Amino acid sequence: MNLNFTSMQDMLRKSVAEFLIKECPFEKVKELEESEIGYSPKLWEKIVELGWPGLAFPEQYGGFGGDFTDLIIIQEEMGKRVFPSPFFSTVVQCGYAILEVGTEAQKQELIPKIAGGKLLLALAQHENDPGYTKGCIKMEAKAQGDSYLLNGTKMFVLDANIANMLIVAAKPNDADITLFLVDAKDPGLAISKIPTIAMDNTCEVIFKDVKVLKKDILGEPGKGYEILEKVMTKGAIAKAAEMIGGAKVSIDMTAEYAKKRVQYGKPIGGFQIIQHYMANMSIAYDTIYNYLLRVAWMVDAGEDVTLSASVLKAKTNENFKFIVDRAVQIHGGIGTTREYNAALFFRKAKAWEFVCGDTDFHTDKVADRILTDMPEW
Repeated sequence: MNLNFTSMQDMLRKSVAEFLIKECPFEKVKELEESEIGYSPKLWEKIVELGWPGLAFPEQYGGFGGDFTDLIIIQEEMGKRVFPSPFFSTVVQCGYAILEVGTEAQKQELIPKIAGGKLLLALAQHENDPGYTKGCIKMEAKAQGDSYLLNGTKMFVLDANIANMLIVAAKPNDADITLFLVDAKDPGLAISKIPTIAMDNTCEVIFKDVKVLKKDILGEPGKGYEILEKVMTKGAIAKAAEMIGGAKVSIDMTAEYAKKRVQYGKPIGGFQIIQHYMANMSIAYDTIYNYLLRVAWMVDAGEDVTLSASVLKAKTNENFKFIVDRAVQIHGGIGTTREYNAALFFRKAKAWEFVCGDTDFHTDKVADRILTDMPEW
């Protein structure tokens, strides 16, 4: 198992980092958070020109044939800048779903548009019971000839307000949970942003007699939840990478603050309690960062990462929250204000925990796997 990056991956990391530092400083992030669309179309066009959305897709569909690790590098660097963009929802959650189970016609039509930045997507999975299990998906899809009518409400749909298309999980009256490709501009849709601590594009989407043709089913009818599980596995790894990037910067900026902030005649970094805080933050980061590299390698090697992804996401959820909590404590009360950038990561830590599975969900998955594999006595 070689966890070292290739020279091309080192170049990718450097170029992504340099671009984001230059084009999206933290003041720009705060500005975008407060905007209605929550991202910059101009910046999106620039990263499309750099090839980021197409990096992980095969060349036959307009991509560049990169590895999953390449995508993880981009996610991690985005996390360091808390970069607001539809990259995760479009490329990771929806793009991989289409690549995994779409028909050849769907792949040929949609993936080049995703890779070329012309198609933004959002995954509409959760409802008023915002769990991750199969039983939480109750939205109705009524079969009518060659189409279905969708009625119900989806909650916490990331980037629905800017999406061109939605992937919607619903339960038809003639099959189990199924995924549908839905035009986000359908007149039967009502989309509104939900105020959240993360100040992101989390939306409520109300469906009223939204008609979807059967040819626009994604994957096999009745197999929608199995597809969602695959999407959640890769999504959990990618979101963990973003959180880990945020954890690294939280540590770095807090260390700088501790060196400069003087209290009782000396920098607070000279006090043992602060030193122990910083040491524990670093240990928490190293644990999840090194495990991330291992899991990304496993994906590229074609290994089953179902269990490892859950271990990674559960631990990253907790370690990221621990790190940003300590960062704010070291900064003091100003650490929660808009003036200081520590607050950017503090707010994201709690919100990102719930993306692609919270700690309890993934801990339960790990426990189930362990107990299932126990020998009989």
